[in-house]
Amino acid sequence: MDSIGVVKEVETHCQTQGLRLTPTRKRVLELVLAADGPVKAYDLLDQLKSEQPKAAPPTVYRALEFLLENHFIHRLESLNAFVSCFHPNDQHQGQFLICEQCEAVTEVHDHSIEDRLRDAALEHAFEPHRQVLEIYGICRSCRSC
Repeated sequence: MDSIGVVKEVETHCQTQGLRLTPTRKRVLELVLAADGPVKAYDLLDQLKSEQPKAAPPTVYRALEFLLENHFIHRLESLNAFVSCFHPNDQHQGQFLICEQCEAVTEVHDHSIEDRLRDAALEHAFEPHRQVLEIYGICRSCRSC
């Protein structure tokens, strides 16, 4: 799905669930979708300030929090950066392949991995709240160079 389709899905989801997709939240989503790769909050703030000069860090952080809570974007923990989710109607945890050379990120959408990790945690009497699986290596493009 392309970014326009994702934004439309998010808008529809928000309408049906009674969520407020404010213009700032929508714009931050669009900026994350338009990024070439993982994007940091302060980079988003800089982009937003060019359109909204009074934008401040809390503005971006509140928008990111809303987008994360509703699974419209993902946070890459090790990079402290955000990437778009191209299937926002499917509640899931993220599994990501991250290239150590070009920093390209590929989301792996595999519920069986998610389920096995949750089950392993529960076997150890651990109650998981969220999962982020980040696998680092070299992508196909960088390997062929």
